[in-house]
Amino acid sequence: MFSDKSFLWFTALCILFAGVIPVLLVLFWSRNIIKKDADIPEREDRPLLLVLVIISYLTGTAALYFLNAPWLVSGLMFCYCTNTFVVLLINFFWKISIHSMGVAGPTTALVFAIGPSGLLFGILLLPVMWSRVHLHRHTAAQVLAGAGLGFLLTAVQLLLIGSFSG
Repeated sequence: MFSDKSFLWFTALCILFAGVIPVLLVLFWSRNIIKKDADIPEREDRPLLLVLVIISYLTGTAALYFLNAPWLVSGLMFCYCTNTFVVLLINFFWKISIHSMGVAGPTTALVFAIGPSGLLFGILLLPVMWSRVHLHRHTAAQVLAGAGLGFLLTAVQLLLIGSFSG
């Protein structure tokens, strides 16, 4: 196991690289680069921002790995990185719900961490998906695809990472 001190370091790194930096990038991008709302509704405005967010996740993954964070912590950060890369590729052709993927991925990680009861977190998907459609930011197909892909990609990656971690 790891100490309380290392737990705090891992938590701080996760908050920084998966939360603070991406949110600041989105706010900066929406206010100063595209001068539109923070949802960044046009997929054409997203590619470079997604690359910057991927760099944040990749940096977080490397930091967690080199500090010997538990495999699930480093693995989930890696999933954020690779899932966002998949979103970037899809974004060139179609608009998928990043919000739905952003709830489905951690839900999957919770299943790996605590078992089937981790699926309870998935209840949050319902209001997220509803709101994205209700606000006319996405179609039902886009939010369903985001949720499905988030679950699938994260599960496959965590299974692979877990099998290599011992």
